[in-house]
Amino acid sequence: MTRTPTPVTVHGIGYAFGAHPVLHHLDLKVEGGTTTALLGPSGCGKSTLLKLLAGLLQPQSGEIHFGDRTVASAGFSLAPEQRDIGMVFQDYALWPHMSVAQNVGFPLLMRRVPNAERLRRIMIALDRVGLADFALRRPSDLSGGQQQRVALARAIIAEPAILLFDEPLSNLDRDLRESLCFEMAALLKQLGTTAVYVTHDRSEAEVLADHIVHLSQGSITAIQAVGPLSGETA
Repeated sequence: MTRTPTPVTVHGIGYAFGAHPVLHHLDLKVEGGTTTALLGPSGCGKSTLLKLLAGLLQPQSGEIHFGDRTVASAGFSLAPEQRDIGMVFQDYALWPHMSVAQNVGFPLLMRRVPNAERLRRIMIALDRVGLADFALRRPSDLSGGQQQRVALARAIIAEPAILLFDEPLSNLDRDLRESLCFEMAALLKQLGTTAVYVTHDRSEAEVLADHIVHLSQGSITAIQAVGPLSGETA
């Protein structure tokens, strides 16, 4: 069933670790069905913003909306499992005792999806990331790039409204990172899912994203449209 892509709206979001402000009342709109990259150096606030979107942190000011749902505000935060999101982490976060298929299918197992339907969707997800022949292997049998593909398959199997990426390619060597970056960009276009992608690599952001949000010291300094009509706005 095709559904309308979900936009993400961040309004006045602020966050501090103790006396140290990390985000300064940010406003951001991610159009439904597009990929937005959060780009900036370490400490600029991009990972903190992603954790706020994921429900791993609670905002101290402002609001976050997924479509017409308020998922977080000061004093309120939906749990990650209530947000209809998929996440891909830097360190893959795969269970070593499970097969590739079991890792990928775990979100559906938690939703009590029947076995036959779960297996069907596992194979679809693995086929999308080019690992249909690896279903019975263990993560330890795979290369770093293959493990990240498994993590990606697990993130998309439940067809979430929003995909969140926390520097998923930074542990890979340069050639593999570039190859997988193009593969992920093609898959995101195919899925049409709203995505927010954290990176410190500008070339990676330019391949993957429709818009690049430049962050510095907790503030947005520019938003760049990527493509033939690209440009920057303050």
